[in-house]
Amino acid sequence: MLHLRHLVGRSTLRALFLASAAALAVGGAAFAVNAHAEPTSALQAAPFASDRLSVEVIGSGPDVILIPGLASSREVWRPLAMRLAATHRVHLVQLAGFAGEPWSHGDGPFVAPEVEELARYVAEAGLDKPAVIGHSMGGLSGLLLAQSHPDSVGRLMIVDALPFYSALFGPTVTAEQARPFAAQASAMILSADETAFRAQQVQSAVGLARDPATRAAMVDWSMASDRHAVAAAMTDVMTTDARPGLAAMTTSVTALYATDADGGPPPAMAQALWEQEYAALPGVKVVRVDASRHFIMADQPARFDELVDEFLR
Repeated sequence: MLHLRHLVGRSTLRALFLASAAALAVGGAAFAVNAHAEPTSALQAAPFASDRLSVEVIGSGPDVILIPGLASSREVWRPLAMRLAATHRVHLVQLAGFAGEPWSHGDGPFVAPEVEELARYVAEAGLDKPAVIGHSMGGLSGLLLAQSHPDSVGRLMIVDALPFYSALFGPTVTAEQARPFAAQASAMILSADETAFRAQQVQSAVGLARDPATRAAMVDWSMASDRHAVAAAMTDVMTTDARPGLAAMTTSVTALYATDADGGPPPAMAQALWEQEYAALPGVKVVRVDASRHFIMADQPARFDELVDEFLR
């Protein structure tokens, strides 16, 4: 999702939404790995067929599902998955329409059907309350899965995602108020030519990760994504408010958020927003990760690994 840094210096809600449209298009893009990497030879076939997502399975042990974000490849999770595979059975999700994965659903909807397919996967694979880790839109997907299918999630880690993305633009903004701006942002993505779209992604990647290699990988995955899928997903993210369901949740949730005083989200602003937006969720653990932009796993890998290990314990 978009960084808080994009809020600074903006004077109107309309300007905020339109200026951030391109950045959201790569808000869950990629990790600093080979964009053309082949799946690991340790892959286990997952008995699941879907036109909304695919799943790779590696390792053995307690189940962990890893969900990437908007315009992202499952390769965003490869370093973590390979480490966890020594002690866990890891399920790497790839969402349709992103990073070269086929898309056959036109202009949407995106998020709700994807969440239902995640629930179906958990059921058909016979998973017993797996741990779920989701980045950006993947974090929102995990939250919605826990709300609509609580038996499908044993515990949830949300990596730099809010229960309502558009809360970034003001405490009183509603999903209905966000809808026309989401439509305009979607139209911008669909109408941009290849050169202009790439330039947008390159510029936006700077605010999403500190590492140049990670930024380059983001752009590669974004350019390989289906524009209609990206636009549909972005519209859903901007207009989906999961906050009303927080108070009734019983799933254990850890929510990580990034702060970066050097060009990223200001620490005090980020802390206030994340604590406010998750305040209604019983027992939530909100954790700040400094010196990081949106891709916490890339910008602070050692700290991220520590937090994941603690979460899984």
